Amino acid sequence: MTVMLLGLLIFLGTHSVRILADDWRSAQIQRMGELPWKAAYSVVSIIGLALAIWGYGQTRLDPVWVWQPPLGLRHAVSLFMIPAFVLLVAAYVPRNHLKAKLGHPMILAVKLWAFAHLLANGRLSDIVLFGAFLLWAVFDFRAARRRPRPEIAAPSVAGTVATVAIGLAAYVVFALYLHAWLIGVPVM
Repeated sequence: MTVMLLGLLIFLGTHSVRILADDWRSAQIQRMGELPWKAAYSVVSIIGLALAIWGYGQTRLDPVWVWQPPLGLRHAVSLFMIPAFVLLVAAYVPRNHLKAKLGHPMILAVKLWAFAHLLANGRLSDIVLFGAFLLWAVFDFRAARRRPRPEIAAPSVAGTVATVAIGLAAYVVFALYLHAWLIGVPVM
């Protein structure tokens, strides 16, 4: 669990700089330049994520159960993940109504993902992992809503339809094929 906690601290800590020290972040970008800042940020984030994933995998070898979730909650996770994938895609597809209305759809996707997985997993490591991401997403969304929103192009029906279609396709591929292969747990 220690490796997972260290990874979460590094990954979520890196992603919390804008929440906790936005002025310091801006000063570092000015001092270093945007590209070097992004490179350093990316390297540290990847290291943290790799440690969190590896540490989480290690906790599966000797799990500590806190509660045994009802089997039906697995279906709830599947339902929550559909809008989570659409929201994740909405962060990247230009000119969609979801991004225009919500402002920060990726953070909302992380909230849904974490909440859904908290429902269906009762191991201590699951509660720590998904709980940490949910807590981070709550604070990040709150901080993001306080910042001025950048101007974006007017949303279009085509952008929104593309967002939903790509999100649904990504969900189907991940649920049917990638989740079992990457995570080791089949969705259904």
